[in-house]
Amino acid sequence: MEPTSWTTPGVFTGPGGVLTAQGGPLSGELTVHTEWEQGQARVAVRYQDGGEWYALAGSPVACPDPQASRSVHQCAVEAVRAGGAVSFTPWPVTPAA
Repeated sequence: MEPTSWTTPGVFTGPGGVLTAQGGPLSGELTVHTEWEQGQARVAVRYQDGGEWYALAGSPVACPDPQASRSVHQCAVEAVRAGGAVSFTPWPVTPAA
């Protein structure tokens, strides 16, 4: 299957920011990007003005198919908005019917 990706710019972090694997917590206006490939969804963020992508702590996550990666992406956007600087954990994702 082809890789599938989702991108949402202009997401403001909640209190405490979002925890990344490489850069620690980031806060402010971010772009959230999710890419699905071979049963995994990789979620990354970067500052709105561009630059380096940072994997969310907890990414990649198991994801059964490209359609389910849309749910993972939306969960990641909501996690960034919530803040708290905790590892990303999407709700249970099930394959699309």
